[in-house]
Amino acid sequence: MNTDPIADYLTRIRNAQSAGHRMVEIPGSNIKRGMTEILFDKGYILNYKFEEDEKQGVIKIALKYHPQSKRPAITKIQRISKPGLRKYAGANALPRVLNGLGVAIVSTSRGVITNKEAQKANVGGEVLCYVY
Repeated sequence: MNTDPIADYLTRIRNAQSAGHRMVEIPGSNIKRGMTEILFDKGYILNYKFEEDEKQGVIKIALKYHPQSKRPAITKIQRISKPGLRKYAGANALPRVLNGLGVAIVSTSRGVITNKEAQKANVGGEVLCYVY
């Protein structure tokens, strides 16, 4: 049984990129859907598709690589808030990732959004991960 599905999601992406895969399949959930949409909007992945099953569904992600060097677009993807130690940040204390070049994904009352969107909406929440 998986006790931290978000860490599993991030690890599957990290492992698929280190192995050079083009696609990765991940068991679906609403939080993972929101995180996938953010990764697509910010240009870290090529494309994604949600497939519904009887149980929970599957998220298929097409990973993005640089054309010449074949390096992954995601340099680092790191879990911040863990089941054993949750990390929350208020609207005024949201983290800046890589001096504004990276993205922090935050779970708020308005859904899963980036740190910049949360700052504009003046909401805080649980800091799920950093991506850069």
